[in-house]
Amino acid sequence: MTDLKTLPLDLLHRDLGAKMVPFAGYDMPVQYAAGVMKEHQHTRRAAGLFDVSHMGQVILRGADYETAALALEALVPVNIAGLGRNRQRYGFFTNDQGGILDDLMLANRGDHLFLVVNAACKEADIAHLRTHLPGDVLLEVIEDRALLALQGPGAEAALARLNPAVAEMKFMDVATVTLLGAEAWVSRSGYTGEDGYEISVPAAVAEPLARALLEDDTVLPIGLGARDSLRLEGGLCLYGHDIDAQTSPIEAGLGWAIQKIRRTGGARAGGFPGADRILSELENGAPRARVGLRPEGRAPMREGMPLFASETGGAAIGQVSSGGFGPTVQGPVAMGYVPADMARPGTTIYGEVRGKRLPVQVVALPFVPANFKR
Repeated sequence: MTDLKTLPLDLLHRDLGAKMVPFAGYDMPVQYAAGVMKEHQHTRRAAGLFDVSHMGQVILRGADYETAALALEALVPVNIAGLGRNRQRYGFFTNDQGGILDDLMLANRGDHLFLVVNAACKEADIAHLRTHLPGDVLLEVIEDRALLALQGPGAEAALARLNPAVAEMKFMDVATVTLLGAEAWVSRSGYTGEDGYEISVPAAVAEPLARALLEDDTVLPIGLGARDSLRLEGGLCLYGHDIDAQTSPIEAGLGWAIQKIRRTGGARAGGFPGADRILSELENGAPRARVGLRPEGRAPMREGMPLFASETGGAAIGQVSSGGFGPTVQGPVAMGYVPADMARPGTTIYGEVRGKRLPVQVVALPFVPANFKR
């Protein structure tokens, strides 16, 4: 474990009594003294502070914003050139087979693009960008900034104590604001389905900022355990589990992230890896679909569990991609892939738990409605 990287807030996590675990090559807090259940519930009710400094932060610069945006559109099936200044959008890198190499957030910061990519994929993503971007687009990997997420209905009030300007931001806005005298790059977004912010700050400011936020009684530190249960209730994908290099965005239910201008008939249709498959599935449907799953009873159905059409006999029709207990819904929740003709909400299928098939109902996602500030 000695080769694990540490976060800028490592000492603070230990001071707060965090249980640390390896994750994506980093020593990360999985929970604190309150425990996963209370951390989850507190984030839904008030505000939770997450250290997400393991994520990759990247800047792309061209002669102007459009130059960088159009270059990135050759790798991402999203309308980046048409993204408004100081706005952010969800997207994904695709491969030639139409699968997903990684998902990411991308922001128009005026004269450049700011990307946030997954920790486990960031080295591959950076190599992918270096290989495929034209020479007139420069890539800068940010190594000296931490990334914090403040999530929950109390996030606005807690962060506005340090700078009232953040209260004016709407969902998917980005802004440069001053926090504790430092330049912070703030987006109104997150990975819980709740309102909140992601905050990039110089690494030296991370601990003072975290401590200032935690002085607010409404804010608790939150670890990876509750981060996972919150995103699962929110129906949000985790790369390497719910989406991967074999899974298309359409199978994953992410077609909403491909704007009309990049679709068949649009002014900048296609031009990204795997466009033939992805655009065909957009028009004609995919053979399978990611769905919400509500197992009957109290036993969670975990990742990799096979799914069947009937209680006995027959081959597996799919499998669970993420699963666990949902503290907000007070029961087990899961996501998985099933044939398109079995993806209708209300369909009953069966998950195999310790050799026994138990009924599972296909349900619409998310399990907990999103609470964004529109």
